[in-house]
Amino acid sequence: MTLTVNPAPDTVTMEPGQSLRTAVDAGAWLQVVEGRARMLSPPSWFGETLFMTEAMLAEGDVHRLERGGWIEVTALHAPVSLRIHAPYLPHVPAPADPELRPVMRLMRLLTG
Repeated sequence: MTLTVNPAPDTVTMEPGQSLRTAVDAGAWLQVVEGRARMLSPPSWFGETLFMTEAMLAEGDVHRLERGGWIEVTALHAPVSLRIHAPYLPHVPAPADPELRPVMRLMRLLTG
């Protein structure tokens, strides 16, 4: 049985033979908490050929996805529990000093 969801839940539990198909962003990563799973990467083009890579993931493995797209994860031989983590997006705070902001520098140049 294959379950297709979008967006992916944070934690997924599957019985042997079950599959999850979901869309992920580039930089997302999978963490296998329990069991073994097979993951098919998002489709990609190589010349005029469409292909997907396969990764076998064991308990404790972490796999980072370089490209975004639809993936498929299948539980092998035993129940699987995995977590899907969103990509890390660093927060860049605005400068504390107003004089460092480009608009304020422009205003200062215009007003002398």
